[in-house]
Amino acid sequence: MSKSPLAAILLAATMLAGCSTATPPPPLAETPVAAVPEAPPAPKPAFGTFGIDEAGMDKAILPGNDFYGYVNGTWAKNTPIPADKSNYGAFNLLSDLSEARTRDILEAAARDPGAKIGIAYATFLDRPAIDAKGLAPIQPWLDRIHGLTTRAAYPALLSEATRAGIGGPFRAGVGQDDKDPEHYILGLNQSGLGLPDRDYYLSKDAKLVEAKTAYQAHVAKVLTLAGEANAAARAKALVDFETGIARVSWTRVDSRDATKTYNKMTVAQLAKKAPGFDFPTYFRGIGAPADTLVVSQPSAIAGIAKLVAAAPLAVLRDQLLLRSLDGYADVLPKAFDDEQFAFYGHVLSGTPEQEARWKRAVQFTTGALDDEVSKIYVAKYFPPETKAAADTLVRNIITAMDARIDKLDWMAPETKIKAHAKLAAFTPKIGYPSQWKDYDGLKIVSGDAFGNEWRANQWQQAYDVSHLGKPLQRWEWGMTPMTVNAYANFGMVEIVFPAAILQPPFFDPNADPAVNYGGIGAVIGHELSHHFDDQGSKYDAHGQLTDWWLPSDVAAFKARTGALVKEYDAYEPLPGMHVQGALTLGENVADLAGLTVALDAYHASLGGRPVPAIDGYSGDQRFYLGWAQVWRRNYREANLRQRLLTDPHSPSEQRAWVVRNLDPWYEAFQPGTTDKLYLTPEQRVRIW
Repeated sequence: MSKSPLAAILLAATMLAGCSTATPPPPLAETPVAAVPEAPPAPKPAFGTFGIDEAGMDKAILPGNDFYGYVNGTWAKNTPIPADKSNYGAFNLLSDLSEARTRDILEAAARDPGAKIGIAYATFLDRPAIDAKGLAPIQPWLDRIHGLTTRAAYPALLSEATRAGIGGPFRAGVGQDDKDPEHYILGLNQSGLGLPDRDYYLSKDAKLVEAKTAYQAHVAKVLTLAGEANAAARAKALVDFETGIARVSWTRVDSRDATKTYNKMTVAQLAKKAPGFDFPTYFRGIGAPADTLVVSQPSAIAGIAKLVAAAPLAVLRDQLLLRSLDGYADVLPKAFDDEQFAFYGHVLSGTPEQEARWKRAVQFTTGALDDEVSKIYVAKYFPPETKAAADTLVRNIITAMDARIDKLDWMAPETKIKAHAKLAAFTPKIGYPSQWKDYDGLKIVSGDAFGNEWRANQWQQAYDVSHLGKPLQRWEWGMTPMTVNAYANFGMVEIVFPAAILQPPFFDPNADPAVNYGGIGAVIGHELSHHFDDQGSKYDAHGQLTDWWLPSDVAAFKARTGALVKEYDAYEPLPGMHVQGALTLGENVADLAGLTVALDAYHASLGGRPVPAIDGYSGDQRFYLGWAQVWRRNYREANLRQRLLTDPHSPSEQRAWVVRNLDPWYEAFQPGTTDKLYLTPEQRVRIW
């Protein structure tokens, strides 16, 4: 199934276009972004004199030795990570702003007795009321788990858990059918791990062994808090069960392969391949009684089903108890909330303090009623002028990508025709969705924090499965406008940029155009090029998973990406822990391509006009400074360790270093041949 940022597997639809008669992209806008009118006008950019925080640079570092440190070194030395964060940088800066703005919206709504978002926010905030109720709100569900006395009843109980957002050995959801993108289909994925990755269970690395030991202690603590007897032995049995799941689970590298993970079969075929679990009962229970589905990791699903069939009922009950108490800890007595943070926040991510309750109330409310909050947010904080300027940038980047395709020496002419058609089929989405979801069916009750979260999870799960049998909803987004991020959706042939990322340092209408193109321009190019990376290239102009490249194209592409894998494999952010070049390949390819096309677009937007130096920096230098500035980020060691195991993105420092593959960067900064980042022309990875 296509990759999507939605919490469930839900994906929106593909925007279709003809393959060989595609309309060419619009011409480049001749006016630099900085010339787009701003209302109200800003006298200067948010950072420095032209959009770069020069005070945050460390000019004692040679750009060729560490371009990230050159641009961000002083900032990194002088910027502590806030106590409630596991890492801190440009993304967090904007996330904090977005969160504060959303808080103002919700505080105002809380004064309106009829506003759902206000009720949800104020009720979540009321910690004394939550504590006073103890476990009473969740007790009926805990009793249901305790009442599991036969293996035959387990699939139906697990489906109830799924409907309430509680994890189990499998994860089911609804999304676009990769090979039939006009229709939705049920999908099934491996699950069942309480730790972030299989390596936490299987690795002999001392830090990971320590984390596994701490996880077992956490399981025992949660069971003890719930009044369960013999907690230590039960915790060991549960961790042993999950270790078995880890052994049969696919790696993250295999799980990101769109071809390997598309395994369409009937439910009857699944039952034959994975005996030991009653899948038809489970699918009916979640409201998705499908005849066919896509199984992402067939051997893992079969292995997990076998483990479930062999596991004592007590272990299956305890896994549901743990996931329920951890999953709803934020609306249970404080002891559960504190313990959940102590392990997942402190042990696994290194965060010293839990976020303030109001921040978590903002997150809960925007998660439960996202569009109700979003439509107020964009009306207040996303002016039409910003959207218009961003639209111009997107058009310019698409046009530059279109021209870049013609310059490729490794892609066959007939494949280039199809690549142009795919590019012409793109739907850029800027700021916010074209319509909003209706939450009339979601009951939010004052004073019922647990019930609000339970019903919100049930509403979301029911909404997801309701897509089966319906026309594709092309207007849907996988992120809220308040999210500081962006994404590419292969099946929809779209790139999406929420309002909150269209702010400094990523985008500033008052900054030098070169900085904007190096910042948000490269991000736009990044998301655009995802559709042509090692996985996105498997989807055609219709969003269909199909082989539309010639074998010679694939071979040439793999030769180049293979070199990029080796380049990133060599990076060692922590002693003994390297970047996984294969896991991060898609993002690294997108960074490389994004910078390439964004520089082309910047040059073209100048219309041949000379670019004066600003503060001694040329236009191209300012472009690359803009790129490195957006990746400034400090990490706690535990968080960086977890990211190296699980995150498909390289750490920020290594993302900034991608410039070492780009000839124009060498021309701009003139690194020496003995500098650490220097690559000979033959060593530089050239894809786009």
